[in-house]
Amino acid sequence: MNAPQENQASQDDADVLIIGAGPVGLTLANTLGLAGVRVIVAEKLPQIIDYPRAIGIDDESLRTLQAAGLSDQVQAHITPHHWMRFYTASGQCFASIEPRTDEYGWSRRNAFIQPQVDDILYRGLQRFEQVQVLLGQELHGFTQDDAGVTATLRSSEGVERTLRAKYLVASDGGNSLVRRTLNVPFEGRTKPNQWIVVDVRNDPLGTPHIDMHCDPERPYVSAALPHGIRRFEFMVMPGETEEQLSKPENLAQLMRKVVADPDKVDYIRKRVYTHNARLAAQFRVGRVLLAGDAAHIMPVWQGQGYNSGMRDASNLAWKLAMVIRGEASSGLLDSYEQERRDHARSMIHLSEVAGDIFAPESHTAAKVRDTVMLALNAVPPVKQYFAEMRFKPMPRYEQGVVLHHTGTGNQGARTPFAGLLDRSGNTPLSRLLGLMAEKKESLVGRLVHGLETAASSPVGRMFIQPRVATANGHSGLLDDFVGLNFCILAWGTDPSYGMDEEALNFWQRLGARFIRAMPSGQLLHPTPTRDGVLTVGDEQGRLKDWFSAQGKSVVFVRPDRFVAALASPQEVSTVTRQMARVLHSPLEA
Repeated sequence: MNAPQENQASQDDADVLIIGAGPVGLTLANTLGLAGVRVIVAEKLPQIIDYPRAIGIDDESLRTLQAAGLSDQVQAHITPHHWMRFYTASGQCFASIEPRTDEYGWSRRNAFIQPQVDDILYRGLQRFEQVQVLLGQELHGFTQDDAGVTATLRSSEGVERTLRAKYLVASDGGNSLVRRTLNVPFEGRTKPNQWIVVDVRNDPLGTPHIDMHCDPERPYVSAALPHGIRRFEFMVMPGETEEQLSKPENLAQLMRKVVADPDKVDYIRKRVYTHNARLAAQFRVGRVLLAGDAAHIMPVWQGQGYNSGMRDASNLAWKLAMVIRGEASSGLLDSYEQERRDHARSMIHLSEVAGDIFAPESHTAAKVRDTVMLALNAVPPVKQYFAEMRFKPMPRYEQGVVLHHTGTGNQGARTPFAGLLDRSGNTPLSRLLGLMAEKKESLVGRLVHGLETAASSPVGRMFIQPRVATANGHSGLLDDFVGLNFCILAWGTDPSYGMDEEALNFWQRLGARFIRAMPSGQLLHPTPTRDGVLTVGDEQGRLKDWFSAQGKSVVFVRPDRFVAALASPQEVSTVTRQMARVLHSPLEA
């Protein structure tokens, strides 16, 4: 297959200019392309990066790729249900993360080879005549005014070109020129220690999953990846340098800890990196928006750097599309920062805590960690809490395009670890382990109590994605029947039945999908609905279970699959008017 055509852009040019052809920029371009938006992607490198970086892709990201129409191709390069196990220096497993759920339609943890997925994203842009890719074009500068952004690109030969776009999205990495030009602070810390990453072919171990060996002498990671690839990561100890560790004899010494014969290892590459935890003070400045590493970077321990960037792309794409198509005012874009920044901060904190637990600063802290974690692992509810990854802070939007005031009781329950993490940007292990050591029974009690009482409204959370079927025999995941659209879904009834003409016209102008769900057996004798309403059978019973936990039977789902509101069948017109306000969208054409 040929690469996307890299055409010369005209002066007036694009609705959106994306700087950076990494996974975030490419995902955003694909999603905007499906929405009919004119896009230019500018990348300073002559080709997209072809070496492995991220190795973990979660269910949310796979759902984003599904929305972009590329999930079928991506499945060839992932290993689903990829567990993570933590071991003491003596080899005893003290925690195992083994999520087996698929409430969003995909395995919660998956291993993947990033360059292969990036290539699918890159080639996916071939589908869109209105999307152009400019490789070997580095951003030299930009200005913005009330009508758009003017950017200057420079080729490797020094040839400059000027582009004009309505909006600019910076997905140009942690050292983002766009962010620095805007003087947006990038707050956080850099860990003093470094790690050397070694990727090899023809996996010399062959075991599945990820093993985190918490050896205080030298912590290391062993991760199985698709296609016989394995990644090893070793902490660089004080006084060591990348040049020293890269020497064959020293690399062999490192590998001797994990393989029988380091001289027979098929090396792909080795690289030293530093863990950073930083968050941009703003995600939007006028017509310029930051996404991915340009907006936030985090340690790798929970594999959330890549996935947080994909969440940015999913959140931002439909909002940009609405604004550019004239369906909403630019005020809608303020919700991007409102919704994404707090969650990015939470993921940074989680990654820092995971790193501190994996590689504590002293042998004493490591012993405390081992003792406490083994004790916690013996408590079934706590063990289940870790195994199912319920410690992971899922996005839960308190403000933005959500309605928390429709009588649904939407105050979210706090995580059982709430209060243990320092929201100032520092999450020292000493604080966590100190509380564990001093009040072990109290902490276990808090965790168990939190697990028993954690319940909250689904508004602001991602909606489930079960398998559904239609009366004509088509079966598939729910999103495949929705596309990049709003969805108003009701259990048992026509969700449009109670809508007045004004409310109905509003959703029809936005291309919303109306869906009625029912037990699959009832598809044989469905009652009539309004034209355009799709009736689906709940093949797994999951939609029935979901609605059983709610007090309302109609759910308003955004294009990024987050629940915007709940309503009863008689409240749908009122909720529609409230939705129009938070969408900054006129109720009447």
